[in-house]
This record gives sequence, structure tokens and C-alpha cells, in this order.
Amino acid sequence: MKKYYVGIDLGGISAKAGVVDEEGNLLCTVRRETSAENPPERTAEHLAALAEEAIKKSGIGRERVIAIGVGSPGVIDSARGEVVVWSNFHWKDVPLSALVFRDSGLPVWLVNDANAAALGEAKYGSGKNCSDSVTVTLGTGVGGGIVLGGKLFEGFRSAGGELGHMVLRRGGVRCTCGRRGCFECYASATALKRMTREAIGRHPDSLMRRAAPTPADVTGKTAFDAAREGDRYAKAVVKKYIGYLGEGIANLVNLLRPEIVIIGGGVSNEGEYLLSRLERVVFRNLYAPLSYAPLSIVRASLGNDAGILGAAAYAMSRERSSLG
Repeated sequence: MKKYYVGIDLGGISAKAGVVDEEGNLLCTVRRETSAENPPERTAEHLAALAEEAIKKSGIGRERVIAIGVGSPGVIDSARGEVVVWSNFHWKDVPLSALVFRDSGLPVWLVNDANAAALGEAKYGSGKNCSDSVTVTLGTGVGGGIVLGGKLFEGFRSAGGELGHMVLRRGGVRCTCGRRGCFECYASATALKRMTREAIGRHPDSLMRRAAPTPADVTGKTAFDAAREGDRYAKAVVKKYIGYLGEGIANLVNLLRPEIVIIGGGVSNEGEYLLSRLERVVFRNLYAPLSYAPLSIVRASLGNDAGILGAAAYAMSRERSSLG
């Protein structure tokens, strides 16, 4: 009899859930709003109810659902099923797995949300044909995850894999983590917008100014769009941004040497214009030659479903390992 798992992607604004079979087919998705105003117990109730809604919508019998996987923001102790700290919700040492289990009656496995998305891409998305992959997500910050030998790498007490917080420039821009010069200070969409605003300030005749007449109008697309139109100042911004991004990715590749690097997040929508230039930066900074250890840099393919699929895959792997 085929087995099924529920994957839940918990966020600060909403939680999304879906039922996934053993082959990684997503049967359905459901969504519910979340709020920092709710205590952890109430959030757990909502997650359990969301899982039940997804199971009902899928049309399968509840007895065929083996476990629930939850991808949550914050520092996660996956072995204990606890959210150690999640600043947006002011959570500290929240036993989320136990709380959701209490309300759902199903085993619950907890994992960091960025790790869940990386596992989803590795198992069912752009990295499904590779055993070693690194996913880098370019959004407000730089997130992602590492999959080695087909297994998610979490580090000691699940505290590893913080890709965005390796220092790229010592003494550089101050990061939200308190350090200076972190990768995400130079390679996130936030960093790209900062560089774009600075360039517009220096070059008010740029095409970027026409697209973004005020600083608030600047987006992660502003510089890329103007660069495609031939604006030299925008081209300089894009080159600078991709240079930082490429240096950080080259560091990760030289350390881990995956088969594939998967780029996700809003900036990845720039597609080949981004990827072809990024490859040139990364490839010329590799220690082991490509002829010996080939590397692909590709765009993520699962979109908003990556977290759901990855959370389900995590629950699947933990349940199987617990059975020996």
C-alpha cells in the first residue's frame, strides 16, 4: 500500500501544506494565515488543522498518512523537534513537533525551512539526478541548504548550513546577524537594491532612474532591466552584484564540491542573463578543474512548492531511519 506524508511550510504570514506520496508527487495544497500574535500552542493547533484539511482535500484515507514534516524559520533542533529561537515570532525553545503531534496524532518531524526547500529541490526538483547539491536562495537575505550523498546536511545540533553568514568582505557592510561583510550583505536581493540606489544617486541620468524615480521604486529587477537595454551604469551594478554572488558560490563549491548549485529566490527570475554571467565568475575561481569534477549552475524549479515537498521528504527520511 502506497504511503503518504504531509509537508508543511510555516512562514511569518502564512503556512502552506500538502500531501506528498513516496515518489514525491504533490497531491494538493492548502493555505492558512499565521500571526506572531498567536502563542505557539495556537499555531500548533492551526498547523494540525491545516494537515487535516490537506489530507481531506487529497481524498486519501488518513490511515495511509505516515507522518508530518514541518519546515519552520529560525534555529531548529530537529532531533528534539524544537524551535530554539525564531525572532519574528518571538519564540524560544518551543517544542513544536510535540505540540503538533498532540493535536494531530501523527508523528511530526521538524526542520529549518531553508533546509526543507533545499531538500525539496534536491529530491524532486533541479537536483533530482544528483547526489550532492547546494541550493542558494536570493531573497531578503541569502538562504539555502546543503545535500550530500542524498542526505540533508544540518551540522551539529542542526545549527549548520547558514550559507548567508560566511564573511565575504571583512569589515564590510553590517549584517543583521551582527557581523560585518556577510555573503547576504552583498548577494541578497536587498543588497542588489542597495547597490542600485547608490548607482542611481551617482548617475541620475541612468535608465535606472527612469524606471525607479524614487528610492522606494527600486526593485531587484531595476538594474537588470536597464542593463538589458544597454545602460552602462546598470551593467556595472549587475557585474558588481554577480561578482559578489559568484565569489560566495565559488567558496561554497571549493569547500563542498557539489555536482550542482541551484539558484532560487526572486533574483533567479533573471534566468540565463544571470546564470551565464554567474558561471563565468564561479568557474574561473574553482580549485579543482571542471574537466575533473563537472559543475552545473541552474535555476530552482519547484517554486513555492519546494518547502512543502522538502518537509515531506524530511519526514519520510526520518521515519524510515527510525524504523531501522
